[in-house]
Amino acid sequence: MSDAELINELQTRGMRLVDPTAGLESRRGGAGPTDHKAVTVGETTVMVPVHTAPAFDSPYVVQAPGSDGLAEVTKSGEPMGKIRFPNRPKFYDHKTADGIEYSKIATLHSRDVLATTVLQTCIRYESRKKTCKFCSIGQSLAAGRTIAHKTPQQLAEVAKAAVELDGVRHMVMTTGTPAGKDRGAAVMVESAAAVKAAVDLPIQGQCEPPEDNIWHERMHKAGVDALGMHLESVTPEVRARIMPGKAQVSLEKYFDSFRAAVQVFGRGQVSTYILAGLGDTREAILETSAELCRIGVYPFVVPFVPVSGTPLESHPAPGSGFMASLLRPLSQMILNAGMSAETVKAGCAKCGACSALSTYEKQRVS
Repeated sequence: MSDAELINELQTRGMRLVDPTAGLESRRGGAGPTDHKAVTVGETTVMVPVHTAPAFDSPYVVQAPGSDGLAEVTKSGEPMGKIRFPNRPKFYDHKTADGIEYSKIATLHSRDVLATTVLQTCIRYESRKKTCKFCSIGQSLAAGRTIAHKTPQQLAEVAKAAVELDGVRHMVMTTGTPAGKDRGAAVMVESAAAVKAAVDLPIQGQCEPPEDNIWHERMHKAGVDALGMHLESVTPEVRARIMPGKAQVSLEKYFDSFRAAVQVFGRGQVSTYILAGLGDTREAILETSAELCRIGVYPFVVPFVPVSGTPLESHPAPGSGFMASLLRPLSQMILNAGMSAETVKAGCAKCGACSALSTYEKQRVS
């Protein structure tokens, strides 16, 4: 089984751990990826579900690591390959000047990506009629694993430490959507400016499309190197069913904002997250991705992972065959458009840990 195939299988079906304490602690709740554990397959570090319903029934079992640090993956008792767990980050052992644990300000994704949810609240999550049915942004806050608002000063302090202690190479800043027409862009501006004043670290900002496109220029000027505005699903009917509040921001508005953002950040530096398995067909996802590629937006397609405690906790994850049928042609489409995960300056597409997409890209290049 190739690395791409093993990654695809693990991300869609999850894995069971013989030793749940091995390696880097897993993540529960919060903004995605959640209910996951970071593992390295070959040279690629990815996030794999371990606390989800499919993972509990997964045929993939990970043995305890040996003296060489490698852990064997078996399927129905047959060896399928070996993985490695990244080390616990050193910056987790510290607290901010105001006494908050660094791990409550930002977390390590993959092996060299710092991630934070600046506002751990959202106007949509607080309404049963408007919430995105896959979202668990409030879970980690309720459990006391994070704080509601990370200040610019806290983010700058933690980012500097993560670079110096753990060699973090880029940062993802996402946010719950606040009230206001900027839809989170304003908090990206103040947060990115503070981090860039403290440390030279590429940053991806993530927010919903701001009402006024001038915010793209403001975010870029403040130090946001790449921008993510996430569709999640691509057809009106699925959007209305799965995320009724967010669907009020139309697809037309998203694409208008995409075009404006590409003019500011450049081709391949604007991306969108698409969750495969929510009801959009393969053809719909590829058709939308083709349009995104044409205008210079990187379509980061990932398998939907049902999260415990959400309305979709029992929704099935997409099959590995379905994901392979998407990612193979999509990787070629992206490369043909002059983009790649490797050339993105910062963020989810560059990290690539939540999808096998970048691994398929590497296969095409080699």
